[in-house]
Amino acid sequence: MSEYSAPAGAPIWFDLMSSDPAAAAEFYGRIFGWEVEGPPRDEFGGYQVFTKNGKRVAGLMPHMEGGGPSDVWSVYLRTDDPAVTAKSIEEAGGTVLVPAMDVGGEGTMMVAVDSAGATVGFWKPGTNAGFTEWGGHGSPYWFESQSKEYAKSVDFYEKVLGARIEPVGTGGDPDQAGPDEYGQVFLGDTSYSGIMNSAKLFPPEVPSFWQVYVYVDDVAATVAQVEQLGGAIVMAGEETPYGTLAAVRDPFGALFCLGHPPEGM
Repeated sequence: MSEYSAPAGAPIWFDLMSSDPAAAAEFYGRIFGWEVEGPPRDEFGGYQVFTKNGKRVAGLMPHMEGGGPSDVWSVYLRTDDPAVTAKSIEEAGGTVLVPAMDVGGEGTMMVAVDSAGATVGFWKPGTNAGFTEWGGHGSPYWFESQSKEYAKSVDFYEKVLGARIEPVGTGGDPDQAGPDEYGQVFLGDTSYSGIMNSAKLFPPEVPSFWQVYVYVDDVAATVAQVEQLGGAIVMAGEETPYGTLAAVRDPFGALFCLGHPPEGM
């Protein structure tokens, strides 16, 4: 496990909108060792915070009528100037869904849809600095945009984040669009997230979306535990050059992924 402080443009927070927050809290507590920080905060719509090792790791909120699909994880990228980011989003072909709004002294949030149709949040930290640990059981492992229009996503995040996208998979040939096409999103010398060309991986009715990977000590054991607790297996543990990866759903349908580093790392 390493200490983490998100630079501008990097993932800084992720949260779950759940149809049953109390049961979801119990589920994630069992598999990740997460605890809930205090009771639901009425002034923030019943929002709660998950902690791990006494440090904030993710958020939890009840599904709101008219608030979009229930039981879904959302990813937030750091912004230090929401007004500038909002302008960049519009100029890059995206749409601001929820304009920048202060959340007490916690920080400032904004929600947008990128040019490929994926919903993504932005967060300017206040007293909530986001998650502060990377790696270690129950902490973030990776974040990824599953894009139905890969070229649009690459262009969007280059412009909005000032990121450098280094292609892997097809070697970056723009004429080779396939399920292997992948870009790592670099901010400076470090990559914090990726973009996957998922045009052939999901049916047409599934839009682009951001995906969360959580580090676990044992992927196979955690997958089995998810199933025992009423969740579902989407992809059992698979060995890849980037570690052992799996995709599962919680008992209410929220999709999330698990990861463990390759041997020797």
